[in-house]
Amino acid sequence: MALFHFTVTQTKRSKGQSAIASAAYRSGEKLYSEYYGEYSDYTRKRGVICSDILLPPHAPKEYADRQTLWNAVEKAERGKNAQLAYSFEISLQNEFSLLEENIALAREFLFREFVSRGMTVDVSFHEKECEDGGTPNPHFHFLCPIRPMEQDGTWGIKQRREYVLDEEGNRIRDANGKYVFNAVPTTDWGSPETLEHWREAWAEMCNAKFAEKGLDVRIDHRSYERQGVDLLPTIHEGATVRAMEKKGIRTEKGEFNRWIKATNAVIKDIRKKISLLFDWIAEAKAELAKPQTPDLVSLLNDYYTQRKAGAYSQKGKISNLKEMNETYNYLRANGIYTLEDLESRLQSHRTTVDGLKTTMDSQNARMKAIRSLNDYSATYKSLKPVYDGLQKIKFEKSRAKYKTEHADKLKMFYTTRRKLTEEFPDGKVDMGKLSKEYDTLEQEHETTYAEFKTVREDLQRLWKVKSNIDTAVRFNQRTAEQKLQNQPQIRHKKEDMTR
Repeated sequence: MALFHFTVTQTKRSKGQSAIASAAYRSGEKLYSEYYGEYSDYTRKRGVICSDILLPPHAPKEYADRQTLWNAVEKAERGKNAQLAYSFEISLQNEFSLLEENIALAREFLFREFVSRGMTVDVSFHEKECEDGGTPNPHFHFLCPIRPMEQDGTWGIKQRREYVLDEEGNRIRDANGKYVFNAVPTTDWGSPETLEHWREAWAEMCNAKFAEKGLDVRIDHRSYERQGVDLLPTIHEGATVRAMEKKGIRTEKGEFNRWIKATNAVIKDIRKKISLLFDWIAEAKAELAKPQTPDLVSLLNDYYTQRKAGAYSQKGKISNLKEMNETYNYLRANGIYTLEDLESRLQSHRTTVDGLKTTMDSQNARMKAIRSLNDYSATYKSLKPVYDGLQKIKFEKSRAKYKTEHADKLKMFYTTRRKLTEEFPDGKVDMGKLSKEYDTLEQEHETTYAEFKTVREDLQRLWKVKSNIDTAVRFNQRTAEQKLQNQPQIRHKKEDMTR
């Protein structure tokens, strides 16, 4: 199945991350960090197909060595909270061969969109083994230094100062007497517009390859909302959840996504039927507008008259009579006597579906929020001892050392605490309350889903009515044509043109 997945994050020291460790993990190598004085060994990592360093023409040749490159990046970044690299993850397509097509396409993309901009690219291609025959997940990771490189091969600056000026062109000072300025990036690599361009470019290249291979599939870099696709979004499962699902272990995230997909299938079916029936009504109205054309009820009567005439057994006649009664009772019960009535019924269904979709969007968003809060709660509990350890330290130097050693965990603890406080302002975290709310939302979903199915069942009845009318129209047309053919031909004497 064609898939679009394209994410980018930053590798930062403020999160306790290392460019060397990130590069080693993605390439499955053992690399030494001069900055930290330690090795990062991922030589046992499975699923790494190949890796490469793609350099712009002005980059030093020694940067083709991964360890040399990233130690140079670490050395150029002096701040303890420095941003080191952009980290990308992009899915490859199962419809393409891995080496001849996927990797070749990815390399072309990287050279065209990144190396051409002067960026250095450290790329690794992954494909995890599927021992149980599951769907492969080929993808590639690549790291790019955030700091640009000058034409002489030295590292440049990330930002430049743009001072704020008054009306006379003089620099403005703040309350402390310092000049006010804005930090302006020296490249557009981190801008949302550039990321959007990269995402679109990758989708276009994959779609061109699909077309070249004659495959009737496409991917779209836009979200459902931007595409105008009125469906519920699924949640990201992650490698661990996917692995459990492939082994037959049903997970909460897997169940949630199965629910979303089933609901989306019903919504798509309903909207398709409504659209087709509206098109048919427009055509039928045009036909019924012609002189001496039978109305909706007359056409249905014609259909069942034909069915009755074609039934040779008593059982067939009874079956036809039963179906006719059910159809007429259904139409009468719902006040459908004309095409306008039928059109009104469809419009009512469309309004109902829109309302149900809005309700389900709200339910879906809240259920996702509760799931996130559950994760935050679990993380908070696991990291609370780290935070408590900091509170026990009284000496400033010891506290600073402890903060440095546990920076990543403390940052995560503060984040989860803030998220939980937003939900529970009084500080009393009641996950039992959220669990009950989640159960209630699940029950409400079942009710909403049942309403969707009710609409679909009614549309199936209307579709049956439409099919019967089409049959009657075709029969009447054939009958009219046969009558016309059976009429005696009247011959007129040829006028004498010589008169």
